[in-house]
Amino acid sequence: MSAYFFALGKLSLDPVFVALLREAHIPDGARVLDLGCGQGLLLAWLLAAAEEHRAGAWPAGWPAPPQHLRFHGIERQEREAAWGSSALGGRGRIETADLRRATLPPSDVVVLLDVLHYFDATEQLALLQRVAQCLSAQGRMLLRVADLGPRLSFTLAADRVGALLRGHAWPRYHTRPVVEWQRLLDRLGFVTSASPMSAGTPFCNVLLVANRLS
Repeated sequence: MSAYFFALGKLSLDPVFVALLREAHIPDGARVLDLGCGQGLLLAWLLAAAEEHRAGAWPAGWPAPPQHLRFHGIERQEREAAWGSSALGGRGRIETADLRRATLPPSDVVVLLDVLHYFDATEQLALLQRVAQCLSAQGRMLLRVADLGPRLSFTLAADRVGALLRGHAWPRYHTRPVVEWQRLLDRLGFVTSASPMSAGTPFCNVLLVANRLS
């Protein structure tokens, strides 16, 4: 699957990108850390949104998109990281590293979209603990996870197909119910809200917004 067609499909059909803008989950001037950032689609989306807003082509009633972001992405796949770095043209940094060992820079917003299920339970906890340590006092985590339920098998099967089409190895998954994710984040010092994030798709995804307790 080419980088272009993957990006086109993802940005056209995935409801999470619209939700992040419509719900103003990323504030102006934030240091954004995108873990498992792939080819940098989130930053490309945010940059395009800012350009559309400046041009006056913006949905009525929506908040203005975030401006002056400082973006750092970490992606394990060298090819995808290279695609992203090339497309972004220096407007953000994409680093190639394994999230289990990567150094996480100080951040205001950390994004993990469809990432945590690739790690086992111990690795999930360790990564979330490190994310909590790198976040600022008013920091926020944005996590999309697959909830347990009748559509989970289809969601994971689609994920596997996408991974294989992009040349990745056959993935193994460790999933949790959304309530368990929330309990885990509570123990790490966050207040968490959950909202469905599968509109227009057959999946069972949920967006968790985890705000650090002040």
